[in-house]
Amino acid sequence: MSDVPSALREYADRFEAALPDFLPRAVYPVEQAMHYSMEAGGKRIRPALVLAFCELFGGNPEQALPLAAAIEMVHCYSLIHDDLPCMDNDDFRRGRPSCHKQFGEAIAVLAGDALLTEAFVCAADSEAVKLLSHAAGIHGMIAGQQLDLAYENEQITRSQLEDMNRKKTGALLTASCLLGCLAANANESQTEAAQSYSGPLGLLFQLTDDLLDADEESGKATWVSILGLEQAQAEAQSLAQSAQKAIAPYAGPGHFLNELPGWLLTREH
Repeated sequence: MSDVPSALREYADRFEAALPDFLPRAVYPVEQAMHYSMEAGGKRIRPALVLAFCELFGGNPEQALPLAAAIEMVHCYSLIHDDLPCMDNDDFRRGRPSCHKQFGEAIAVLAGDALLTEAFVCAADSEAVKLLSHAAGIHGMIAGQQLDLAYENEQITRSQLEDMNRKKTGALLTASCLLGCLAANANESQTEAAQSYSGPLGLLFQLTDDLLDADEESGKATWVSILGLEQAQAEAQSLAQSAQKAIAPYAGPGHFLNELPGWLLTREH
């Protein structure tokens, strides 16, 4: 199960094939940096969630591709900025030099800014823009990133950790699910199921990252540093089951959305 699910690969391949349509021509350094970062690969879980929920609720996934591009642009911009010396100061991303090491800090900052701006061009629908703005902004991802900086080398509670994770990691994953619902014109009960699924999925995603990275050595608060290894693993199992239960009325065993939480439990990177 640790291998990437075939359905995730298929969604990722579909997204990768369409991605050039949503990026500017790589003429100037900023544009080249945008391509460099967006085309660096990755699992493409966020675009896959957009396409999967659109498909699940009867929409045409081709029409959801702009929203998939928008959410991945926001995610990618956040990674570019996270890697900067003033943030996490990482020299590598996905096995190659991070954007600021390849293009310089100023171009990296501008490339991140440009990707964030282009995301709203792709979203270009009032409801989608509102959803994306909330997830990416001061009530979502940026709030979580600020809390992550504030909590470094601090003793925090589980409640504070959950709040940070729901914002920093979970907000974009929730937005991915809801953008897929929006593209499919999903009804209220379908959208509620997506929301209920995305909450534990976002926490699970971050928890399994913590289990893989052992971030506690860097001074960052993690599930492992707060709960201990054994309890963190048990919490991961519980979150996976909660996500699967939420989506089960629409996507049973064997469906990508049902399998994804289980794969997150066993992933190796």
